[in-house]
Amino acid sequence: MGKTIQVAADRAFDQAKTVLPAEVARGVYMRNAPSLQALKLMHLMIATAGGRMAEEVQHDIRLSEIRRIEGMKNHDRASLTPLFEELRAAVLTFDDSEAMEVTIGGFLDEAVIKYRHEVSDDILVSWYFARTFRRMAEESNHWAILDRQTVFHLGSKYSVLLFQHVASLAGLEFVREKTFTVPELRALLGVSEGKLDRFADLNRRAILPAVEEINQLSRLTLTARPNKIGRTVASVTIGWQEKDDPREAKRELAASKVGRKARRDGTSETGPTAFPATGGIAYSPRWLNIKKAAGCNADNQKIAADFRRFLSDRGIARDAGNIEKLFADFCCKVGKV
Repeated sequence: MGKTIQVAADRAFDQAKTVLPAEVARGVYMRNAPSLQALKLMHLMIATAGGRMAEEVQHDIRLSEIRRIEGMKNHDRASLTPLFEELRAAVLTFDDSEAMEVTIGGFLDEAVIKYRHEVSDDILVSWYFARTFRRMAEESNHWAILDRQTVFHLGSKYSVLLFQHVASLAGLEFVREKTFTVPELRALLGVSEGKLDRFADLNRRAILPAVEEINQLSRLTLTARPNKIGRTVASVTIGWQEKDDPREAKRELAASKVGRKARRDGTSETGPTAFPATGGIAYSPRWLNIKKAAGCNADNQKIAADFRRFLSDRGIARDAGNIEKLFADFCCKVGKV
């Protein structure tokens, strides 16, 4: 038995964290990538099994527990069935470069939804994990410890898949970034073939939104840096670091999801001129326009992080009356890089 199962068993008391085998966290869904809600269900199933995830036994969960997940409170037998179908059909591929072997398999062997007492909403779901998943879990010596509420509040499958992958690397000493070829990143994010073929579309609709959302809702701060060969983006370097103070992310998790994107972009009505609390400014037209008008071409993630540090060092609030002028002056000083 590997160390991962022991860690999961030892942390069975911790309802805020999920221990995920790194082989699963870093695996890619080459075909039939699960939807957002199917991925959230997968994480709940792994959390429920805990230290028994590698055993060939029946696991159970009640509908009431599933309904506690963000965005899944209205599920019933009819809507759960296709989610389990997705998990049953997903093909999980993991390339172990150390062992020099590729494993192709699945996550779920069988699921049974027992609805004898459906009238009273007392539905029981039972399942068996697939052999591939169980073997990965049993032999695993590396793991990701995921903040369960972060996973359950993320709003896209791209965010969940990127977060679980980075979380499996964040605890490694001296590892602060990883470079992916564009095809590797597409596979990691579960982007279907024929979808978002242009890098500009992939970046705008998958990579940057995932990075921004993870930055807002997690203990990590991510960056995404495209690397070009000539005029073509050949790879993307994803960097990460632990937040010095994760309290703002925790407050956001506790807040209503209504207006969350506006708060992320700094366009919330409650603070119309507030500089974004986390992430970059790629999706904040106001701040992008100020930056461009100042003749600054710095990375959107970096200049936002540097400006927040500038404000913090001087005790200036993000919604200060002169915040736009301060940012314009800051961008002018940075200039072209």
